[in-house]
Amino acid sequence: MTNNDILIRLRYAFDIKNVDMVEIFKLGGMDYTKEEVLNMLIKINDEEEAPEEYIKCNNKMLEAFLNGLITFKRGPQKAREGQAVGPLPVSGKENPNNMLLKKVKIALALTTEEMLEILYDGGIKVTKGELGAILRNPSHRNYKECGDSFVRNFLRGLTYKYRA
Repeated sequence: MTNNDILIRLRYAFDIKNVDMVEIFKLGGMDYTKEEVLNMLIKINDEEEAPEEYIKCNNKMLEAFLNGLITFKRGPQKAREGQAVGPLPVSGKENPNNMLLKKVKIALALTTEEMLEILYDGGIKVTKGELGAILRNPSHRNYKECGDSFVRNFLRGLTYKYRA
């Protein structure tokens, strides 16, 4: 599953308008025009056959979008004393699937039980321990990398919950 597929499915699940997509990227610290965002949302089967205007979404772009989604859904973070307010930092190093689950959980202020319910609605039964391993820091010894099918089911569950 590519990062572009994730963007397309998130956009559909939350019914995000084109103008809001541009705003979410801007909140995440990346400026794109409406045309550039639409070029990221082109559905393709094979990257070699992609149209010229197609823009491949890398991990940093996806992380910036997810950071912007957090700000878009929850509002800007309040500054602590002696700390500047700005977009969340983007590293682009974490597995995009794990990052997606963590950041969507934060953006929607979901509890673990709600996450398990969304996954169940998407067609997968997961225990709290398995979900906890996926949401851990990558340096933790019990960290588990999240697979594409897991993310597909999560996005399907989100679509079921927010579009139905």
